[in-house]
Amino acid sequence: MDIPFLKDVVAIFGLSSAVIVASHHLRVPPIIGFLLTGILAGPHCLGLVGAVHQVDIFAEVGVILLLFAIGMELSLEELTRLKQPVFLGGGAQVLLTILASAGLMYLAGMPPGPAVFGGFLAALSSTAIVLKVLGEKAQLSAPHGRISLGVLIFQDVAVVPMMLLVPLLAGTDGNPWLHLGEMLLKGALVGLAVFIGARKLVPVVLEAVIRTRSRELFLMTTLGLCFAIALLTSAAGLSLSLGAFLAGLVMSDSEYSHSALEGVLPFRDVFTSVFFVSIGMLLDPFFVLHHVGYVLALTLVLLLLKAALASLAGKILGYPTHVAILGGLCLCQVGEFSFALAGVGLRHALLTGEDYQYFLAASIITMAVTPFLIAALPRISARLSRVFPIRPDAEAAGHSESLNDHLIIAGFGLGGHHLARAAQASGIPYVILEMNPETVRWERDAGEPIFYGDASQGAVLEHISVRTARVLAVVISDPAAIGRIITTAKAHNPALHVVVRTRFVTEIDSLLRLGAQAVVAEEYETSVEMFTHVLSTYLVPRPDIEQFIREIRSEGYGMLRRPVSDQGRDMEGTRSVFDAVVLKIAPGAYADGKSLLESRLRQDYGLTVVVAIRDGRTHINPEASWIMRAGDTVHVFGEQRFLAEGAALFEQPAGE
Repeated sequence: MDIPFLKDVVAIFGLSSAVIVASHHLRVPPIIGFLLTGILAGPHCLGLVGAVHQVDIFAEVGVILLLFAIGMELSLEELTRLKQPVFLGGGAQVLLTILASAGLMYLAGMPPGPAVFGGFLAALSSTAIVLKVLGEKAQLSAPHGRISLGVLIFQDVAVVPMMLLVPLLAGTDGNPWLHLGEMLLKGALVGLAVFIGARKLVPVVLEAVIRTRSRELFLMTTLGLCFAIALLTSAAGLSLSLGAFLAGLVMSDSEYSHSALEGVLPFRDVFTSVFFVSIGMLLDPFFVLHHVGYVLALTLVLLLLKAALASLAGKILGYPTHVAILGGLCLCQVGEFSFALAGVGLRHALLTGEDYQYFLAASIITMAVTPFLIAALPRISARLSRVFPIRPDAEAAGHSESLNDHLIIAGFGLGGHHLARAAQASGIPYVILEMNPETVRWERDAGEPIFYGDASQGAVLEHISVRTARVLAVVISDPAAIGRIITTAKAHNPALHVVVRTRFVTEIDSLLRLGAQAVVAEEYETSVEMFTHVLSTYLVPRPDIEQFIREIRSEGYGMLRRPVSDQGRDMEGTRSVFDAVVLKIAPGAYADGKSLLESRLRQDYGLTVVVAIRDGRTHINPEASWIMRAGDTVHVFGEQRFLAEGAALFEQPAGE
């Protein structure tokens, strides 16, 4: 059977592989490689792909899965905490960009309707690119990542009223406000239905699926849930991606969300890659070559205007100037939903064919520039923090007089919360520095000694008495800022003991060289916890395990990074072949009705019953005359190789 579309798939995947390999050697981000693949394979260049519409469908699935995964990585509680960045920051960014862009185009001679529509196109940023790159750089939890996420969520919602207002701008529909009101009502109903489903229906369905222990069924159910909610929002006139994001939020509150995310990620990566290829296919490279000057000028204006206005939105949220600028740089590109909106505008004559190509060219270039801008954020942040220093919190000055031998916690996410609780329980005086103004207000009202400020700035540290502090714990998610914090803190107090958390193994050595006394790597600490449990199960003596862990941490996890042959320490011979299991005696089992002596468990099977529980009473080391009965719970000790077979003596009826 001939499948014509399969040829296009082979062309896309084959060309993508070659281009991405070349991009890797040239140190070009993969997203740029996929955009270039689309340009080469598209109808304006080599023409390798004929079924462009089918590719667009694959691309839409990629965006749906991306938003679904992002929703699962968040939670309804986290989204509630993001309400200010979403509504205040996102609303300010969208409104300011529309007004500024429309004003410039109107002054350039464009009619009011097309000018406002051009503002709509400029207001949207790329959810797919920004969140993907920030996630890869582990910067989604950083202050500029929170700004970007909040604004992007609002933009995805704002696409709906923009679509509805297109006929009004084109003068072809006299009742757009009625449609808008209907859409808002439908959106509220869909949101209510999703919320009820998240609390009542989804947990029941997932639990029933999990009981089958079928990984395939669980994955199908997860994807079915994603597409069903996306279809529901689409039927209500909202975007598919918004529905996918809501579906992810529904799954995020489930205890099975991590398993679901693990199954979805490979599909997300493949289909998202096709999305970038599809964007590249839209561009006519020959049009760009013939109008390169105008295209580059338009691109520069878009980048500068969007970065400036998104930065202003960050300032409105209360973030420091250099953080707001970083957020603006993340959002300075044109978004994927702008392409769908541009297609609607083209049909309503709000764009000419030439305008459409200019828009495509400038937009794709802004997308291509974005990964490089985000990669440069650490260097940009270091310079901006010197140019725009943060004014120390006025309340910190009065509080600092009573601080001595205290702990400074930089960052108040989950790790900062846990550290503060531990310090409070231990009677250790502490003070917290946080750059999220909303978090500072909440926690200060709750009684926490928390202040607004950047721990990488000396004036801020001086206001919380860094010279008399004993420990600085850095628990933020900005790898570049961590190094600046260590350097600044050590310059003000060389005796300060600095403890740092990092996600990146490659950062350990550099952070230690900067002066950190301890670097806690999340990846390695997970490994430490896992092998601790494994070794404990093998009954390796606890002192040996603890000594092994101390050696690993004392040398900055160097032991785990070296080949096994170079480890130096050998615990072979310390592990035990013995283990213990807890079993319940089943009616008719071999042990049922027999005394320990009659059962010959020790002589014939190498097993010893060390504890027996009957009717709530515990019998330790029961005598040989103890008669076992159905319903008894017994703790059985023996060699691991005997326990697996011996369990049948207690759990299966005799003769089976």
